[in-house]
Amino acid sequence: MDFLNYPQPLADLIAGLSRLPGIGPKTAGRLAFYLLQQPQIAESLADAIQNALTNIRECSVCCNYTDQDPCSICSSDKRDSSLLCIVEQPRDVASLEKTREFKGRYHVLHGVISPLEGIGPEQLTVQQLLKRLDGVQEVIMAMNPTVEGEATAMYLSKILKPMGIKVTRIAHGLPVGGDLEYADEVTIARALEGRRQL
Repeated sequence: MDFLNYPQPLADLIAGLSRLPGIGPKTAGRLAFYLLQQPQIAESLADAIQNALTNIRECSVCCNYTDQDPCSICSSDKRDSSLLCIVEQPRDVASLEKTREFKGRYHVLHGVISPLEGIGPEQLTVQQLLKRLDGVQEVIMAMNPTVEGEATAMYLSKILKPMGIKVTRIAHGLPVGGDLEYADEVTIARALEGRRQL
């Protein structure tokens, strides 16, 4: 999108918004004009962004985003410290916590191994993970079912199994309400592998 006809501050705002994931230049333009027409919303948004940048940091234990260190999950004595769930991103912790089913603790890798993008174990929080395994009996790999997620799970499994730690993987399969007709072969195969007795 050509921003030449816009004043520079507006062009900069549109360019900044268009760098957000899922926001193209047209949507960025609509958002920019909306924010200019709604200054209270724009100021509130700017304050929220600044507040998050100032007060949110990584937990020194699990590497999740938090405003206190350690985070509320790591500091809770009601969580099972022998059970550790490894996830790719902080938003994955939020997704798992919504279920209210998992009672253990988490570790956030902040990505997955991806040689094509130059991301190896050194760019992830693998070293922090290895320092916190005392007393852990089971590690649940909860990475996304992608090539990179599978490679990361296999890499970590090869490190953890020799330590005598039970390593499991979350099941993958059909979503509730999904139709077999529209599912791909890999999803159906995973659903069959992860079947359980009724």
